[in-house]
Amino acid sequence: MKIRFKVQPYQTSAVESVVDCFAGQPRADERSPGFELGREARSPAFDEVVANADFAIDEARILTNVQAVAQRQNLPAPSSLTDFTTLDAKGELVPVKPAYRRDALAATGVHLDVEMETGTGKTYCYIKTIFELNKHYGWSKFIVMVPTIAIREGVAKSLEMTAEHFAESYGKKARCFVYNSKLLHELESFSSDAGINVMVMNIQAFNARGKDNRRIYDELDDFQSRKPIDVIAANRPILILDEPQKMEGAATLEALPQFKPLMILRYSATHRTRHNRVFRLDALDAYQQKLVKKIAVRGIQTRGLAGTHAYLYLEGIEISKSAPVARIELEVLQESGAIVRKLRRLALGDDLFTASGQLEQYRDGFTISEIDCYRDTVEFTNGLVVKAGEARGDVAESDIRRIQIRETIKAHLDKEKQLFAQGIKVLSLFFIDEVVKYRDYARADEKGEYARIFEEEYAQLKDEYLAELALDDTAYRNTAYRHYLAGVEVAATHSGYFAIDRKTRRLKDPTVGARSVESDDVEAYDLILKDKERLLSLAEPTRFIFSHSALREGWDNPNVFVMCMLKHSDNSISRRQEVGRGLRLCVDQQGERIDAPSVVHDINVLTVVASESYQDFVAGLQQEIVDTLTGRPGEFVEAQLPRVEDGRKPKTNPLNANFDTAEFQALWQRIGRQAVYRVEFDSDALVRQCAEALDRQLRVTPLQYGVRRGVQRDDVTDEALRQGEGFSLEENAMESTMESATEWAQVAPSQVSYDLLGRLAERARLTRRTVATILQRIAPAVFEQYRLNPEHFIAEAARLIHERKAAMAVRHLTYTAVSERYDTGLFAAAQSGQDFSRATPRLTKHVFDYAIVDSEVERQFVQALEASAEVAVYVKLPRGYRIPTPVGDYSPDWAICFREGSGTHRHVVVETKGSPSLTALREIERAKVECARKFFDAIGSDSGDGELSYLVVSDFDELTDALKQLERA
Repeated sequence: MKIRFKVQPYQTSAVESVVDCFAGQPRADERSPGFELGREARSPAFDEVVANADFAIDEARILTNVQAVAQRQNLPAPSSLTDFTTLDAKGELVPVKPAYRRDALAATGVHLDVEMETGTGKTYCYIKTIFELNKHYGWSKFIVMVPTIAIREGVAKSLEMTAEHFAESYGKKARCFVYNSKLLHELESFSSDAGINVMVMNIQAFNARGKDNRRIYDELDDFQSRKPIDVIAANRPILILDEPQKMEGAATLEALPQFKPLMILRYSATHRTRHNRVFRLDALDAYQQKLVKKIAVRGIQTRGLAGTHAYLYLEGIEISKSAPVARIELEVLQESGAIVRKLRRLALGDDLFTASGQLEQYRDGFTISEIDCYRDTVEFTNGLVVKAGEARGDVAESDIRRIQIRETIKAHLDKEKQLFAQGIKVLSLFFIDEVVKYRDYARADEKGEYARIFEEEYAQLKDEYLAELALDDTAYRNTAYRHYLAGVEVAATHSGYFAIDRKTRRLKDPTVGARSVESDDVEAYDLILKDKERLLSLAEPTRFIFSHSALREGWDNPNVFVMCMLKHSDNSISRRQEVGRGLRLCVDQQGERIDAPSVVHDINVLTVVASESYQDFVAGLQQEIVDTLTGRPGEFVEAQLPRVEDGRKPKTNPLNANFDTAEFQALWQRIGRQAVYRVEFDSDALVRQCAEALDRQLRVTPLQYGVRRGVQRDDVTDEALRQGEGFSLEENAMESTMESATEWAQVAPSQVSYDLLGRLAERARLTRRTVATILQRIAPAVFEQYRLNPEHFIAEAARLIHERKAAMAVRHLTYTAVSERYDTGLFAAAQSGQDFSRATPRLTKHVFDYAIVDSEVERQFVQALEASAEVAVYVKLPRGYRIPTPVGDYSPDWAICFREGSGTHRHVVVETKGSPSLTALREIERAKVECARKFFDAIGSDSGDGELSYLVVSDFDELTDALKQLERA
């Protein structure tokens, strides 16, 4: 793929703010010959230097220009070009030391600050500024200075990626290179070439003590006895400082005058020393203009548990068509006697004592008494209330790290499922505090603790997601993603980026004195740091990146959607700087930015998985943002501060004006009535039909075990034994060295004691006496199957009995409307807790902004509803709208108000199925549909505006045909 660049108005404004500071300066080619050499005296050694032309306008004119630019940006206008300020230890602005301010204009040129929030394209802006300064004034020599190698590589990559884009606009390309003290021919070309030249260098190249770094100040025999710094200075370069707050050490500040810059332009989101600020796009501006991602946070809360050490962690609550389910991690006793922590899906009434294998710490009161999906809490009978994201009991740091890794993978897969169909690749970034925790070279597999945990958790979650996708009937969307997810191996989906020793090209671990470790991870280094387009491609399997300190300022990727802080709090880098690695708006597989204002923050959400609580992380992050918002009224900042969302809370689907229309209120008045049902059973007939169904259809699979046999290989070697390949188990009896076979045999009858009558009565919702009568009437050979596999016998018998009961219940069922009504609060409850990857685009006739569809049939149905002139308003009914039936509650799909002649309306409740034929539905589904028809007949008989109908259809055309038939009838 290739990233495409757009001309953004705010970036153009940033460029113009710098260019306009020199209004009145003539182009170099408009001057008399010789001016381009600048004001410095030239020695014969520098005859070939084509330098930036010196200022033709005086300091007073430049100051006037700077003041005008600042005023139009609503920024403080400076009274002098050399009145600089800096932040002291208390975070307050104070004047810089006089020694730094003295002769600043003469020694280091004009100083301008450009403040741009991380992720808004400051690198693009200063590259475009280079072209504009050349276009307006003829200046052509530029040096981009950066604090780290990572930023240097990122800048070099940006210059490469934008070359064609700017060539189209300016009709020329810049010559760009990275400074290397051993490749001084590059410096020769930089000096003698008359075109645009950009040199990129990190500060270690001129302020470090190493021999190679000091070459810039030495007279070199291989450089015609010249000093590289003198040749650079002869060009009167324009210095561009990227992240200048990282380059304010004494060595750097002392070195800058030796470059004899014409001017210094500083670009950062977090300036520490303030010079002449000519442009501001701070965190608040960027968020309000939707130029960066929205931030969501998942914090991990730990609390002590008085009187017990029962460990449990509430990962979250699943909302389904039936009752909500809590995902709880707890300690579980294995058959081997080992105790491990497992994730379990538990429902109301489930007991942790039972789920744990009867561990004593869960014995007293750990039965789930309430699952509240609106507050994201689970309450137990002992009074304990746990909130999603909380870990209780004996919680070690390793537990928190595992939870963080799991939450990151889960957030990644949720986002990936949502965005895959739009061609958007999702990346996740882990920050760690020690390289060895990810890459442990003392181990044979080189996998550190975090790498092993990641692979364990990823494999489990991948299997869960694949199972859910296979069962999901939204095949139109999930098939391609299911194949993608299944096709990426766990070992290929994660990689690490750490600093690399330039000599050995091996990784360096800053936690062990920056020594090189024995590994060649150059491919991962190049992929993550240099090959951004490849990393963004869905064809590249790497989706999870582990990094130490290298990926901070200067590195970002537009498609980082999840970040995880697997480290202790570190005051050397702020939360805002870390979060900044993922703020850039994402791109799709065509390289197009997803920045349409109507959807930008629906898609571009960065989830941060923090090691501290949500409240603590958000409080710290927001305070850091406040600290950068200078020059704004305090009340304005408090009122407008970007809201950081709780990453555990789902996106909301608000009700809109359609809900309050007369048409919908009339529709709700009709369908909002409740009814009770009454069933009169013929017990003998029920027993007879159930027994007949069991005789005809009950088939139980016997319990079996398999024995595989194989032989030792004739050609076995020591290496084969070490690799576990001394025996061959492939089923190929034709080759003696690979002979094996599988034999199946039935197991002995189960020795477990079952309460057969009790289990069947519970599942079929009948009395024990009725179940006993049914079993007495079935054939002995059918009942004998119980001994072969009791569990399968109970499950199949219960299903068949339940279906027969359902069919009979429907025939003898009557509903009676009552005065009670469904609470309108169910519409409020339906606004969250949904899978918004299934959301349609914003709608005009639906009472919610979105319809959360379950299949392609429903998606097409919504499109037809929106296009129909006869449809006044409709709703995808909330799951809380449930019709009671003898075979379980039933929730219909749609309620629609159709306009008819003379201002009348027809109200229709619709079930959309792949096939409208009842014969294509399962027995229970058919029973529920028939119950629904009787229910709506009962509540529809009341007087009201318009007719009320209930229909089962496969699409909108079939619905209109059915309505026409009703009209004719």
